[in-house]
Amino acid sequence: MLVKYKKDYEKIAMGLLSYLPDLRNLKNLQEEMSLYDDNSDEFFLYLFRDKDSDLIGTVGIQLLEHFVLIRYLSLAPGFRDRKYEQAIMNDLHDEFPKKKLTALPNYSYLFKD
Repeated sequence: MLVKYKKDYEKIAMGLLSYLPDLRNLKNLQEEMSLYDDNSDEFFLYLFRDKDSDLIGTVGIQLLEHFVLIRYLSLAPGFRDRKYEQAIMNDLHDEFPKKKLTALPNYSYLFKD
């Protein structure tokens, strides 16, 4: 289940994002988090809850006119499994049913069966 980011989840979100190579640097991570603190209507961060209600992943998106662009997806170690990625994709589709899902090249594998 996707949970929209709010400031209360900042430390959890930063921890999950720090698994991404580009966001291991604290300055890069802080700059990325600032996208979501500015009440943007374009950039959104969602946390992903598993069936046990633990926050195990995060997905950063950019809303475009006809598309939802997946900028990155990060799962905690131990949860890096296709079933969790697929659950996130399904939740995004449910959240934005009138928009087509697309991704940056590094995440195009999310669309393969």
